[in-house]
Amino acid sequence: MDAPRKFEKPPARPSPQPPEGCLAVAIRVPVRIVVLVLVVPVRLVWDGLVVGGRFLYRTVLRPVGRAVFVWPWVALWRYVVVPLAKALGWLTHLLVLVPLGWLYRYVLTPVGHGLAWSARQIGSGLAWVYARVLTPVGHACAWVAGGVAAGVAWVVGGVAAGVAWLGRYLLVVPAGWLYAWILTPIGHAVAWCGRGLLWLLSAIGTGIGVALYWAARILLVLPAVALWRWVLTPVGRVLVVVGREVRDALGHAWRIAGHISLAVGRALGTLFRWIFVAPVSWVYRTILTPVGHVVRDLVLRPVAEAARAVGRVTRQVLTAARESARQARADFRRLVFGEPRQPEPVERREPMGDETRTLGRSTTVLTKD
Repeated sequence: MDAPRKFEKPPARPSPQPPEGCLAVAIRVPVRIVVLVLVVPVRLVWDGLVVGGRFLYRTVLRPVGRAVFVWPWVALWRYVVVPLAKALGWLTHLLVLVPLGWLYRYVLTPVGHGLAWSARQIGSGLAWVYARVLTPVGHACAWVAGGVAAGVAWVVGGVAAGVAWLGRYLLVVPAGWLYAWILTPIGHAVAWCGRGLLWLLSAIGTGIGVALYWAARILLVLPAVALWRWVLTPVGRVLVVVGREVRDALGHAWRIAGHISLAVGRALGTLFRWIFVAPVSWVYRTILTPVGHVVRDLVLRPVAEAARAVGRVTRQVLTAARESARQARADFRRLVFGEPRQPEPVERREPMGDETRTLGRSTTVLTKD
């Protein structure tokens, strides 16, 4: 026996539908009847348009679209663009790539080699000048510049030290005293006055804000809340119920209209098959097919055989006429220009007839006398 399954989850129960109010039940049936009466003609017209559109697309629009938009572009690509591109590629190769390759191989490469050799020679000369001339001169100039820079630095250091001492006792010390004993007390007093003024302005702004808040709450918020709670919410709930029922009614009516349209279409198709397709099929099967077979066997096949025989006789006559014309031209050339010169026989190195080359005899070309 199978072991008991302890950890299986119980099957999920469908969520219970919320209870419907009396308003939904009261408006459901009339709304669905009215919507069904209005939707059935629309669905019939829609299905007719869909069937007609599919037939028109398969029989007219798709072939015309291919003939107008696809086949011309395919023919243009295959018979114009591709041959033109191949011709342009061939001309480019012949007129551009080949001359450029010749120019690179026989002109630019030798010139480049010559320029590279000249550059190497010039570089060698410049390196000798740098090593033998410019380097000693640069070392001498650097020694002189170092001495001058040291003297200038000593003079500038002395002047900077004097200027720094004068600036300290003429500017920094008086400015520190002014900041500590005059500007700082004045700043503290101004800050205390600013804090007091800011507190006063904050108190005034708070009072005005509280007054505006309560005025807006009493004049705007409470009426808006009452309007939302006692007017808009009930009206919205009614409109939601009506809209949901209209939506469900449209869905049911559209599906029922689809079944009705399908039944009407099948009935029309059956009627069309009985009235048109079946008689035409019977006429084709019982009358046209035997008549076509008789016409094929008694008329078309003899005519085709006669046409093939006439074609064979015509080809034979044309072949005989071409052969006669060819023979007449050959006789005329012999009459006017004489017999053509026969080619003279060339002596062959290989032995002919019985004098074939062998390995056990001395009659080969290389060993015979």
